[in-house]
Amino acid sequence: MSEYTPPKVWTHDAENGGRFANINRPTAGAREDKVLPAGKNPFQLHSLATPNGVKATIMLEELLEAGHPAEYDAYTINIGEGEQFTSGFVAINPNSKIPALVDRTGEAPIRVFESGAILLHLAEKFDAFQLTSPKRAEMLSWLFWQIGSAPFIGGGFGHFYAYAPEKYEYPINRYAMETKRLFSVADQRLGEARFLAGDTYTIADIAAFPWLAPFVEGIIYNDAKTFLSIDEYENVARWVDEIASRPAVKRGRIVNKTWGDENAQLRERHSAADFEGKVLEPSKPE
Repeated sequence: MSEYTPPKVWTHDAENGGRFANINRPTAGAREDKVLPAGKNPFQLHSLATPNGVKATIMLEELLEAGHPAEYDAYTINIGEGEQFTSGFVAINPNSKIPALVDRTGEAPIRVFESGAILLHLAEKFDAFQLTSPKRAEMLSWLFWQIGSAPFIGGGFGHFYAYAPEKYEYPINRYAMETKRLFSVADQRLGEARFLAGDTYTIADIAAFPWLAPFVEGIIYNDAKTFLSIDEYENVARWVDEIASRPAVKRGRIVNKTWGDENAQLRERHSAADFEGKVLEPSKPE
């Protein structure tokens, strides 16, 4: 690895960005005029089945499973093709990241962006999968622990280990160490409690599961499970197994999925009938 000397003023190098170099730019805003599709249900989700996207679909499916009126239409946003930079999507998320939700249950539509905000919005709206004081503070602490740590796992370890144009020892070691530390934090906590916030399954678990489970199952970032010795975290594995068995979680994990077995993909979701004949098991990306 040759030493890099930063210039006095940074400029964007579109040829040196790795897997997403063709779409990444240091500017915000729409790049193309395109109206988002819309269905008849009260909630409109525009997303992709990445870990952050799966948080939203698991939450919506859990609400439906519990009997709440949370019917939704889910449309896929192909981030590899830059659909997150269309005018319709930017209008509901100026940060151009999935997932983004439109809540049409009130007098006027409400946009909700950022996965943690979507979970909290829905939990408060339906008074579900959340805790009340004094336990609420513990739930929020673990929810925001996940929100704050995900960039180290995805944009840090995942990028340099699986997506960067070349393998560099320093960033891989730096983010591997931090990813393992985060797994250790979760493992110690789950050695004390059934779920992250205690005895009750909450949005804290819904937020963390889509990020931790794929490592345990060996379906993310190539052979990251082996590289990071994920089998060491037995308490996390117990927690993953329990949550992965929930019917709503199984359904939520395939919504807006565009890779793997076609029978395990649901690129659009409009009703429960869309899951008929689908394989509700995790699979590796192509």
